[in-house]
Amino acid sequence: MPTESAGAALLSAAGLSLERGGRELFRDLSFAVQPGQLVQIEGPNGAGKTSLLRILAGLSRYGFGGSVQRHAPQLYLGHHAAVKALLTPRENLAWHVAGECAHSDLEIESALERVGLYGYEDVPSMTLSAGQHRRVNLARLYLSSSPLWLLDEPFTAIDKSGVAELEQLLVSHVEGGGAIVMTSHQPLQVAYRVEYLSLRAGLAA
Repeated sequence: MPTESAGAALLSAAGLSLERGGRELFRDLSFAVQPGQLVQIEGPNGAGKTSLLRILAGLSRYGFGGSVQRHAPQLYLGHHAAVKALLTPRENLAWHVAGECAHSDLEIESALERVGLYGYEDVPSMTLSAGQHRRVNLARLYLSSSPLWLLDEPFTAIDKSGVAELEQLLVSHVEGGGAIVMTSHQPLQVAYRVEYLSLRAGLAA
């Protein structure tokens, strides 16, 4: 479990609880995420992993108790790709990262190539598959300057070689002083300490 010491935390949570449909998903979760931490949220389907991640990202404002403080800029990638169908992958990526800093066309093309979208940069996104939409979303990681990454199932629709490259990117991010909180149905195969925040069915572990 991530440390409960606030210190130089990038994110801290206190007393988080969530009930949905009359069922308690988790309660009294308190923790802090420090630079250099790679945290994987674990639990069975329906345990509240995605709900917790959305609470941490500030996207769920009702129906939970406790508090979350974010002490650094964050990047949130949800399970569903935020891709505008009428824009090309290049235009989608440029739009998503515009609020952080300026990126050249070459940098955007390189990010798309690294997620397997070489040759698709300028086609309408409506012609791409759901898996390719996910890859457009993941390309944001290669351009992000946010120290805190909140990732919901980032390996979905990625092949074996793509998973290995993405895992290395995650390690590089935390080794560089960033932090990651993520969900994943598969164990991380990385040479780095992974910390776990476990949600049992109905309760926080």
